[in-house]
Amino acid sequence: MSKKVLIISGSPRVNGNSEMLCDQFAKGASEAGHEVEKISLAGKKIGFCLACYACEKSSCPQQDDARSIIDKMLAADVLVLSTPVYFYSMSAQLKALIDRSVMVYPNIKEKDFYYIMTMADTEMQNFRGTVEALRGFVLCCENSRECGMIQASGVFEKGEIIGHPAMEAAYKMGKTIR
Repeated sequence: MSKKVLIISGSPRVNGNSEMLCDQFAKGASEAGHEVEKISLAGKKIGFCLACYACEKSSCPQQDDARSIIDKMLAADVLVLSTPVYFYSMSAQLKALIDRSVMVYPNIKEKDFYYIMTMADTEMQNFRGTVEALRGFVLCCENSRECGMIQASGVFEKGEIIGHPAMEAAYKMGKTIR
């Protein structure tokens, strides 16, 4: 059965290492027969949550790209959250989007989640903060499941991911969506 797969690339760098992994995941998922869309947060306007809670009564007063992306998150069966690691956590772009989902997060449920992460550091333990931050969001999404994770270390300069084992792993993971 074909699923709607939404890949959110949280890197501020267009065509960077984590985005290249997203493309490999997308290729695998598409070849497996799924409907795939990738959104790059680079260049998107996503304001920080103001904690005004106007969204409880009507809608968020911020007129930016967050609402349309969150609508796509609600419609997807599979969500792929991708980010470079900055100071042992996710990028500000991805975190801002997640925080803005406060208006509807109870409706982001019964999803399959995959994570894609890259970092310059080579100590695998330093992915821990990013993984826990992503898991914190998924824990708030009722009946959702963590289905897979790609962690590529030792990549900093744009394009260093080419030839890295994570490229093949991302492709294969995309193909395994059921």
